[in-house]
Amino acid sequence: MPTGVIPDPYGNYNFLVEIDGITRAAFQECSGFDSTIDVIEHREGGENTTPRKLPGMTKFSNIQLKWGMTDDRELYDWHRRTIEGEIERKNGSIILLDRKREEKARWNFVRAWPTKWDGPNLTAEGNDVAIEMIELAHEGFSRA
Repeated sequence: MPTGVIPDPYGNYNFLVEIDGITRAAFQECSGFDSTIDVIEHREGGENTTPRKLPGMTKFSNIQLKWGMTDDRELYDWHRRTIEGEIERKNGSIILLDRKREEKARWNFVRAWPTKWDGPNLTAEGNDVAIEMIELAHEGFSRA
């Protein structure tokens, strides 16, 4: 007995990140692209049992990007310029690919700037790859 077509979900390991003017090609991890709408509770006279719930401000989490450390300093230098007062906002995209490396989903973020950089954790007892992380504050994203 045939069954309906059940599509396989996409893997979370096959993705690209594009940022205006940054040529870094690969990241180990990308997280934090989510949003939350605050709830405003409002009570009206005569209806004291249940408050009305209204949508408030929308907040976007910071995007975190992690990658294996190399000689490439573009993201670190962008963060360093921000520390020195030269805030350079950039737009970008997070792109989910299928197994054929074809684009299946895209989230575009706007007016991002680096709010945090984290260097690798170093230990003489380990054999892991040295990982850098940058956190980007932004003013919203949308799924294209």
